[in-house]
Amino acid sequence: MTMIQITKDSFHPYEDHMNKTIHILHENFNAIRAGRANPKVLDRISIDYYGVQTPIQQVANIQVPEPRLITITPWDPTTLKAVERAIQASDLGINPNNDGKQLRLVFPALTEERRKDLVKSVNKYAEEAKVAIRNIRRDCLDKYRAHLKKKELTEDSMAEVEIALQKLTDRFIAEIDKIAAEKDKDLMEL
Repeated sequence: MTMIQITKDSFHPYEDHMNKTIHILHENFNAIRAGRANPKVLDRISIDYYGVQTPIQQVANIQVPEPRLITITPWDPTTLKAVERAIQASDLGINPNNDGKQLRLVFPALTEERRKDLVKSVNKYAEEAKVAIRNIRRDCLDKYRAHLKKKELTEDSMAEVEIALQKLTDRFIAEIDKIAAEKDKDLMEL
């Protein structure tokens, strides 16, 4: 029976999964609109463009001419109404102004109550990311415990695995806390 060797590369697949979790957290945070106009809030909105669900960025020019304004100018003027309907149907909470050639999204200043709701959303996304990180840690530990049970791993090696995996988990949890704190601060700025 061969013994499993623990190397510094042993946890790369799990670290990659944890990095993907951080990436998804960033995407979720980008979709939360702060008081300033950010074109990333449109990333999740698609229109039916000739029978294919197409992101708005692929059918229109998106600009931020002022801190609280986004303009959307479709390259194909016939898609203007479809883009307008998609924005209205989204959870963005902004009604676009249509001048016949382009849409204007005016971002109102956030009320204190709305800011607190957005901070709750940030905290919810952060907690979901932490749970995902912990689940990845659990999956890794389960894999190594199975090796231990088959006597392909020693008790000492298993202890090393647990310590190394906990350090990795702690590093990612700290990163999530840092990212969430930055987003909270961004939302609470006037």
